[in-house]
Parts: sequence; structure tokens; C-alpha cells
Amino acid sequence: MADGTGPASRGVPEADRGDSAAVLGVAPSLSGRRWVWRSALGGPEADRAGLLLAQRLDIPEMVARLLAGRGLTADSAAHFMRPTLRALLPDPSCFTDMDRAAERLARAVNSGETVGVFGDYDVDGACATALLAGLLRALGCTVHTHIPDRIAEGYGPNAPALLRLAEKGAGLVVCVDCGTAAPEPLAALAGHADVIVLDHHKSDGDVPPVLATVNPNRLDCASGQGALCATAIAFLCGVALLRVLRRQGRIGAAPDLLETLDLVALATICDVMPLTGLNRALVTQGLKVMARRARPGLAALLDVAAVREAPSAFTCGYALGPRINAGGRISQADLGVQLLLSDDPMHAAALAERLDGVNRERRGVETAILDRAMALGEEQVQAGHAVLLLAGADWHPGVVGIVAGRLKERFNRPVLVGAMLEDGSVKGSGRSVDGLDLGTVVIAARQSGLLTTGGGHAMAAGFSLPAERLPAFHAFLDRRLAAALLLPRAQELPIEGVMTVQAATVELATEIGRLAPFGAGNAEPLFALSRARVARADRIGGTRNTLRLLLEGEGGGPRLKALLFRADESPVAAMLEQPGPPLHLAGWLRAECWNGSTTPCFFIQDAALA
Repeated sequence: MADGTGPASRGVPEADRGDSAAVLGVAPSLSGRRWVWRSALGGPEADRAGLLLAQRLDIPEMVARLLAGRGLTADSAAHFMRPTLRALLPDPSCFTDMDRAAERLARAVNSGETVGVFGDYDVDGACATALLAGLLRALGCTVHTHIPDRIAEGYGPNAPALLRLAEKGAGLVVCVDCGTAAPEPLAALAGHADVIVLDHHKSDGDVPPVLATVNPNRLDCASGQGALCATAIAFLCGVALLRVLRRQGRIGAAPDLLETLDLVALATICDVMPLTGLNRALVTQGLKVMARRARPGLAALLDVAAVREAPSAFTCGYALGPRINAGGRISQADLGVQLLLSDDPMHAAALAERLDGVNRERRGVETAILDRAMALGEEQVQAGHAVLLLAGADWHPGVVGIVAGRLKERFNRPVLVGAMLEDGSVKGSGRSVDGLDLGTVVIAARQSGLLTTGGGHAMAAGFSLPAERLPAFHAFLDRRLAAALLLPRAQELPIEGVMTVQAATVELATEIGRLAPFGAGNAEPLFALSRARVARADRIGGTRNTLRLLLEGEGGGPRLKALLFRADESPVAAMLEQPGPPLHLAGWLRAECWNGSTTPCFFIQDAALA
């Protein structure tokens, strides 16, 4: 419909309605998808619910209708629109072992102790390491950090690295974003150093026998905060630590923990945590901190990524996260932590340039694997597998998780991709789809003896096993995640409204942006653009893999800028590269700021012949 507000068909020609259950009758689209309404709430009922919210909250009706479609009421929508830490931040003591961890950290601060921080090699691990190390250094501790090499050391704590931290004088070692499933390596520190674990990965039983394990997903934690990433847990541990120090009267001007929310926001987004409740407040406030560019490392990375506008969840997920991750994937594992802890702008700029170069190299490595992996995935889909499990002898272990994510997008199935190593083992990563908990199944496979290592959370997991066990592991996955067979071959596109080119104004885009930050748990509203024509198309970017379009509606009027990323891999690019028949387009409408001017832009995800 012209105003883009909900799942009614006002303003859409009868000839375009086709399949009455599909938006604009699109079933399938050029990419094989069926366009469906995101919410069953539609027509007059959606209008009434939206109008009621608009009146109660004094917000634009467009925003209110989108909120109603998400199932929000006047009470819940108020917190959703204005998420604050004051209202949503829990008492850190609600986490099992948090008080014990805070007391031990306070003792380290009071005695000027040397502390070791052992983190994971992904964005969450880097951010949690930087947050904790930066806080403890500001409080007077000497801090040594260690990020394991993905290939040489693997995921999680290992005894040699832990003992090296102790040899450097660390009487306390804190493991962040890892450690819950590592009792044997942590046991190596017995008699050498105390151990605290700050983690969020699923626990499959008893936690390690260490001083404290703060993990909302341990079986005996009643905090109800299982959706937090490790960096958020580190932030809350910092809150608890400063509270102890204040109670003891041992601290004067305390470091401003709110200034670390940029790290919390980045990690929450990149670890695909749901942007609801507390996470929404953390990310909302964290993006404001990031926009001030007070952290030299993130400021330098924003410059390298050519981000000029205020950072968003999209910025974190597609510009910052991949560059920080790149070091841990195919280069020096601690480059991201070095960048985030740097207080020298020139040093930070050099590190950012280096990470940018490594990220370009990573894309090349990924591309070399992707075509073969896609072909193997197609074979497994045709063979009737519920889950795709692939492994290659010449595949780099650092990019298999990204490849798994790309295959998940293509086939709408849980996907696990591994690299065959010289010792005869396979090491890899998996990605899942909404509603299918991959982490729990991988943990069960490890408990059954199929895997050497394995763990994760609902949407992502890591694993390793001898190559000869791959068929048995695949059969196990197919049995446990058989519900994936009921999923459509391609993901259905959940549309929230239909609009014309003329209706896609900057005012409308700005109103939609009021629902940000967008991400897991709060998907950016996807709209259908009805009967748009391509007036002009250009290839842009260093790799010429982005398609920039000017769209026009029927009857003329203002033209609308549109972008299609990864054009070389998109099944709809050929139809968009030159003027042709009218199309229905699915995508996101955003307000873009450039050189002091704000204009609407439509980011295309799919297309269909009108």
C-alpha cells in the first residue's frame, strides 16, 4: 500500500495479488522465495492496534503499526522505544558466582596484583578481553592478555598458554568468552593462580572447579539473562567490582564504565544476540558512545571502513566486526585486542590498516572455498539431508564459519563446515536457523563420544572430530535436527508493508529508523516496493560487486536510490542491471546522511517480475 504501514493490500492492483497468501502474489521470487507477511495481524485489526499505540505513546502511526506487528503493547513498547539501563540493568549479584568473582577482583586491585586475561579469538572475545583488561589497568593492576591462535591452539583455554600467564606473575587468570567447558586445561593452574570464568556458552553439566564461573547459561544460574554475550557479562562484572571497591572505601575517582558500552554494543551485535530487553538498552547506549569516537581503535577502524555517518548495528555487523575478526581467522589472533586497547591514534590507525588488509585477504580465501561448498551443499540437499555437513582438505579453518553462514542463507538449513587438518582431524564451525538449537545438539554429540570438542549456543557452534567419524556425526545431526526438513528450500521473506517508489520518502525512512537498533530479535522492517522500474544501473565499489540503481515509479515522480550488495552472487542482479519491465522489490528503506544531506535509499534483498 502507498503508506507502507502493514499487511493490507490497499493501493495494490488486483492483477498483482496472485497467491492471496503471499505478499503481492510473489511465490516464488527471482531467488525462489515466497514473500509472506511478518505478522498475522493485518488489515483493519492492524490499523486499530497501531492507532491505539500511536495515541497512547504519542508516536507516529507508522512506527506504532510496526510495533503492533511485533506484538508490543503500550507498556512494552514504551521500554522498547526508550530502552534505558536504569530501567533494565539487573543487579549483578543475581548471577551465580558474581559476588565471589567481584570480591576476588577487588582483592587483586587492592594489592596491585598481576592479572592474566585469556579471551576467545572472535569479536566477543576481543571486546570482553579489552573491556576487562582496560578496566583493571585503569584500577592499577598489571594485566597480560592472551588470545589463542585458531590453528595452533584452537578454541578455549589451553594449559601451556595459561601457565605462561602464571609465569608472568599472574596470581589471577580470568577467562572471557570461554572456559565453561574446559575443566582439564584450567586444572593446570591449580597451585599457580586463581581462575575466574566469565562466559555465556551453554553448559552441559557441572562448571569447572575454579574460584568462580559467571555464566547465565550454567544450569544453576537463575538470572534469566541467558541472551547476554560475554562482553556484557564482563561489563556487569565491572559494575560488581566497582561496587565492592566503593563499599570498601578503596576507590576515589572510578573509571567510567559507561564508556566501555561501545565494546558491549559491538560484541552483542556481532555475536548475534537478540536485541531485546537488556541487550537493546546496552546496544542503544553503546552506539551513542561509539559515535563519540573516543576509543582510538574504533575511530581508526571506522575511518578505514569509510563510515562517515553515526555508527549503527549495520556498521558493527558489516564494517567493524569482520575486520576485527579477520586477525583471529587468518592472521595474528590478538590484533583486534591490540586495536581496541590502543590509546595512541597513530598506532591505532596502523593496526586498523593492517586489519583492513587482512580482511581483504580473508575475503579472497573465503571466495576460493565458497563455490565448491555451495555445490556440495546442493548435493546434500538433493540427497535429503536435514543438516549440511561439509569438509575440505584445502579449506582454511579460519573462514569455515563464514562459509557455513553463507550456505545457511542459501539453503535455509543448519550448516556445519570443517577443515581437514594434517593430523587426520576435522575442525569447523556451524550456523543454524531460527528455532533449531545447534549448540545443544553439538554438545550432545560430544557427550556421546562422536566429537573431540564441541560447544556453542543456539545459532552457532564449533566442533572437532576424527575425519572417519564424519558420517556418524552427520547421521546424528540429521536425526536430532530432522525438523529442518520441514523448512522451505529458501527462506520466506517476512514483509511488513508495501509501498510505492513515491511513498519511499526520507520522512518515512526516518520514522522506520526509530525502531533501531536492528538485529537478531528485532529484525529491520522489510518492505515490498511495488511496480518499480530501473531508470539507471551502475556497478560501484573496488570490486564492482555493488549495484547502484535509480528507481522510478509508475506515473513518474521523484526517483529513489537503491543498492544491491554482492551483485555477482545475487540471482536478481541480471534483472536489475538494465532498464526493463516493472518489478516488485523487497528490501529495507533507510535514511542516508552524506555531506550534510539526508536522502532515502532502498537496500534490495529480492525481486520479482510484477
